[in-house]
Amino acid sequence: MERSVKKALWLSCGLVFLILATEPVGIRSQFAIGVAALIGMSVIRALGLTGPWRQIFLALGTAVVIRYFFWRTVNTIPPLSDLWNFIPGVLLYMAELYSTVMLAISLFVVADPLDRKPPRKLAPEEMPTVDIYIPTYNEDPELLAMTVIAAIDMDYPKDKFTVWLLDDGGSDQKCNQDNLKKAKEAQERRVELTALAEELGAKYLTRAKNEHAKAGNMNNCFKQSDGELIAVFDADHVPVREFLQQTVGYFREDPRLFLCQTPHFFTNPDPLERNLETFQRMPSENEMFYGIIQKGLDKWNGAFFCGSAAVIRREALQLVGGFSGITITEDCETALDLHSRGWRSMYVDKPMISGLQPETFSSFIGQRSRWARGMFQIFLLKNPVLKRGLTLAQKICYLSNITYWFFSIFRLPFLVSPLLFIYFNMQIYIANAQEFISYTVLYMLANMMMQNYLYGKVRWALVSEVYEFMQTLYLAQGLFSVVLNPYKPTFNVTDKGNSLDKDHLSELSTPFFVLFGVYSVSMIVCVWRWFTERDANELLGVVAMWNLFNLLMSSAALGVIAERRTFRAPLDRPIDLAIGSSLISAKALDVSYGGCRVCVPADRMQQPVAVGAPAVVDVKLRAGHGAQSFPVVVSNTVTRGDVVEIGFAFGKLKRRHYQAIGDLMFGDAKEITAFRENRRRAHGILHGMGTFFAWSFTGPPRAFRLLWWEWKDRRAALKASEGGPGGGTVAEAPPVVALQPAPARAASA
Repeated sequence: MERSVKKALWLSCGLVFLILATEPVGIRSQFAIGVAALIGMSVIRALGLTGPWRQIFLALGTAVVIRYFFWRTVNTIPPLSDLWNFIPGVLLYMAELYSTVMLAISLFVVADPLDRKPPRKLAPEEMPTVDIYIPTYNEDPELLAMTVIAAIDMDYPKDKFTVWLLDDGGSDQKCNQDNLKKAKEAQERRVELTALAEELGAKYLTRAKNEHAKAGNMNNCFKQSDGELIAVFDADHVPVREFLQQTVGYFREDPRLFLCQTPHFFTNPDPLERNLETFQRMPSENEMFYGIIQKGLDKWNGAFFCGSAAVIRREALQLVGGFSGITITEDCETALDLHSRGWRSMYVDKPMISGLQPETFSSFIGQRSRWARGMFQIFLLKNPVLKRGLTLAQKICYLSNITYWFFSIFRLPFLVSPLLFIYFNMQIYIANAQEFISYTVLYMLANMMMQNYLYGKVRWALVSEVYEFMQTLYLAQGLFSVVLNPYKPTFNVTDKGNSLDKDHLSELSTPFFVLFGVYSVSMIVCVWRWFTERDANELLGVVAMWNLFNLLMSSAALGVIAERRTFRAPLDRPIDLAIGSSLISAKALDVSYGGCRVCVPADRMQQPVAVGAPAVVDVKLRAGHGAQSFPVVVSNTVTRGDVVEIGFAFGKLKRRHYQAIGDLMFGDAKEITAFRENRRRAHGILHGMGTFFAWSFTGPPRAFRLLWWEWKDRRAALKASEGGPGGGTVAEAPPVVALQPAPARAASA
């Protein structure tokens, strides 16, 4: 009875709130209401008020949003009789409606994020058996060795877990394909990985055919293993020692728990972070999802499987026939199937793996396109709204996860709409300047304030806009292809671990140069019309500001597609360097499975170091972990003032070497957490806007400089091939120092 009364009270309050938020008022009153709400939100934020004030803050912002959208629906859409303006006007309205609905869903999801307590420590006899799956397709053996060794060395009874190296690159189908060269490569890969697994203490497993991609690969092992739990790590996800100790205990506490998911932490920047140089100071893109959203989903039993860094109960998987593989996002699909069977999931916000992000913008787009197409497949083939067994809250959570990826379609009208007025005088948004300020501007400010309030520590203002702008054109193509054939998308492995040894333009850069040019010309047209068409000035000013924002966004995008050489995060670790008969105290600057770079004071170098010369690097590990000597070969030297930087390539590495490299590069969970938290500093909207403007002004010069150099290189190469004047003379590229061959992982701190 008491619960019914509370529900009725909340419903009544909601109806009253909705009536007040949609009450028609004059422009001045609307402006006063909006400003008062924003002031109230600012006071709550400035004073750091918590508890019920969080709901009050969100209620004030929601009131401004509702008032805007009610006005937008009733007063701004062109009449149906004017189809020329009505059709694009409705498309723009639908795009705004999508954004508003996504805001409402996100407010529901993250209204009360859940923080999990550590599990109880299990007695040895309570510890479940665990199978550790490491699926691989085309990753380098050295990269796999790091992950396999870290998995084998986890702090867990050795007789209680088995590490499986699941190789889809050496399947019978690959080894017997018609392409003899690729068949030979697959055969050699199988032999090499079989020997690697045997040496390290893991089990190598492949299969006959590459069916159902990653899901099929894991299901093949699922039939041949028998652990009570299954831990899944991507080939480039290196776990810390305590991973199992911090996760398996939850399964003893809850017999209906099917999933314990942990966050993905990356030791290298994605293309935006690298090319805009934000990795050390700005939270990564995925931290909003893993730091806030997953905890919000967990509140509603909606946290889902993210493909890696997770533990799953075998009993639950058996009920659905193993990992789901109808779509190319087998992780979310599997969680959806099990949630609908009444099983529970949980999310533990403790980073315990170190992974790799795509190095290039093209591989980044390939990864995100797969995610977007896979989520769209789930929407079409296993729509959570129609899925039986899910609670209403779970349906909303899955809609939040899936429909987020529709942003690429709904962002297109925002890119095109200002151009329609500038060039064709189409009025698809009926409003004067006073209305625009009183409704639209205040709505945008309230929206930004709520986003910053909820995600301020993990996402700077306007950063999401840049990420979505960069992906829109390419992801929209992928979504349209799924509409044509929902079963057609195939699983493509994300290319990681590549080394970029010089600055260059991405092969996907052309559309961004075109957009920059279009918006730049459009600003010139706006200025011309401003001085020649006095009657259009009011609306033209609004459209010009819109176009200017798109221009600034395309400018920042040029900074992203101007690829910088491979990032190496700093490592400050004392070493002893033995070259010839000399023993020198130096400092390690960075390390990867391919080699390391050290810094030596110039006055300690008794003789020049020749490229190709053998040496030994003795690295001091963390306290209590001793030291490790690495056989190396000098790959390059660079003198920088009074120091000499020497790049080394590792020789033949053994098991103990990979363990030491992992210690240097990834450390433990405390080091990973400290690095992540160091970037999580709350910044206001002005800071985010200032950063965005800085990207917009620095991006185009870099991009056009690289475009000039590449044009000169191609022109010189063409002359050389034609034997014309200057043939054989190639334009000198910008000076770039290659510090180390093929680095794959950087130190986390």
